[in-house]
Amino acid sequence: MVKIYHNPRCSKSRAGLSYLTENNIEFELIDYLKVGISPSTIKEFTKTMKVSAIDLVRKQEDYYKNELKGKDFTDDQLILIISENPKLLQRPIMVVKEKAVFAQPPDKIREIL
Repeated sequence: MVKIYHNPRCSKSRAGLSYLTENNIEFELIDYLKVGISPSTIKEFTKTMKVSAIDLVRKQEDYYKNELKGKDFTDDQLILIISENPKLLQRPIMVVKEKAVFAQPPDKIREIL
């Protein structure tokens, strides 16, 4: 089963959800803005996606532009910052077993199915 880390206000996230629905792919929806997202989950994303924490950050968010841009952080520091400010997380992220992908565009989910 696919887990989708979803923000219902994000058009890219809604497109990913539509892709799953239209293709009859069973999924678990995680509205991480409501339920939160743990540092351990974010750290797992970096491992399974083979990216650094900065790659998980939405750089167009005001919080990033005003508070983080131009500053140096370790991956662990950024992971904690993302966990405390989940709007910063790139989305949607889809996870299947030991694999994860940014589903932008939505058909990127095929890479991990």
